[in-house]
Amino acid sequence: MLIGILSDTHGSLPIETKDFFKDCDEIWHAGDIGNIKILNELRDIAPTYAVFGNIDDSQIKQTTSEELFFQREGVKIYIKHIIGRPNKYQKDIIKKIIEYRPDLVIAGHSHILQIIYDKKYKWLFINPGAAGMYGFHQKITLVKIKIENNKISNAQIFEKEKQ
Repeated sequence: MLIGILSDTHGSLPIETKDFFKDCDEIWHAGDIGNIKILNELRDIAPTYAVFGNIDDSQIKQTTSEELFFQREGVKIYIKHIIGRPNKYQKDIIKKIIEYRPDLVIAGHSHILQIIYDKKYKWLFINPGAAGMYGFHQKITLVKIKIENNKISNAQIFEKEKQ
């Protein structure tokens, strides 16, 4: 499976999103969607799974979850908007994550692109950065990964200057 991952759109989607995600089997949004139309645009590209973020309204919260636990191709995935980062996870979240024992943890919120293997917990941590125009980030980023036969591989990053 090819998976598109993004976060922190805050109501705007880069025009290049459709082309970058066009071959994806699924798209995962890690919160701060900003407008329901973003989810509709993503769903036009591929089936989309999303969690809500701290800026999302009740309309978005009705169609998304606070967190997602699921599996694809034998890989256990956990997605939540705010969880921290390796060596600085939120204490109330870490217990839950450890109990689930995911292979892949995806977060948003920081607007900082990070793809880090967490040796302590033995999972891959991905924060796709920010895909929208709002925030302090200088670059707009999207991530794409391959999941196949219990393995995560071929991370690709789209980035462009925020204008």
